[in-house]
Amino acid sequence: MEHCDHQTLEDALAATEGEAVAALRAAGALLAPLRRFRTAAQVGDLRELRAALEDADRAVAELREKFTDAKKGWAFNAQQYLSSGQYNQEVMAAARKMGVSMFERDDRLFCYPALLRVVPSERVVAIDRRQERRIRPTVLVNLLKDLQDRPPRFRPQAFLSALFEGYSKLVSGHGNDLHDLLKLAPVVPLVDIYGLLTLLPGQAREYSKQEFARDIYLLHRGDVVTTRLGARVSFPISRGVRGKTLTVIDESGEQRRYYGIRFTQA
Repeated sequence: MEHCDHQTLEDALAATEGEAVAALRAAGALLAPLRRFRTAAQVGDLRELRAALEDADRAVAELREKFTDAKKGWAFNAQQYLSSGQYNQEVMAAARKMGVSMFERDDRLFCYPALLRVVPSERVVAIDRRQERRIRPTVLVNLLKDLQDRPPRFRPQAFLSALFEGYSKLVSGHGNDLHDLLKLAPVVPLVDIYGLLTLLPGQAREYSKQEFARDIYLLHRGDVVTTRLGARVSFPISRGVRGKTLTVIDESGEQRRYYGIRFTQA
């Protein structure tokens, strides 16, 4: 059975799963005549040995046929499907059906608090920075649902400290003293902080700008606003400069924009 191009990945996998089950049943049916064949050889029952051998031969032929059907049946062009955007739509449809909130922006799926990016060449879905190979839509949505039920991995205090360190480096020209820095409290574009945090080669690929924006939102909506050194963070409302704003989709599907960051004395 060939899978049609218009099939969803869920349907194609369900069909192949059924063919695999049929092959497994055929494999199970092979065990009994093989055991009879072994027992007949052990005791020297020549009539039973011949009969068991013939039954095993038929079972092997049945298994070969079922396995060939399953192998030929998987004709799904996975890379093309993942690249076309159809997979994103299928996952979002599965999420809606299963009552899981999910939104798409800039070829990424946001399922609070996770960011998803399809990697067609690897046939995986990157969930934040972890590659997930279990990409059958219903399975993936269940994984995301479980992820939402766990305590978040986000560490606000550590992230806030990293932001303050980057902020301090960028405004050090205004004065090296911490008191002077917090008194002046200049606004620094968040994208400049991101650029500093991802200076090393490959870091921007490992930690995308979308993930950084998501982390800014998680910090902004939480209770941790003061560093251990007594600097209080704020995110001034501003339209900013074109190309220097960050956007993130919150858990209700609303778009939030961020431009700058400021630290003052708590």
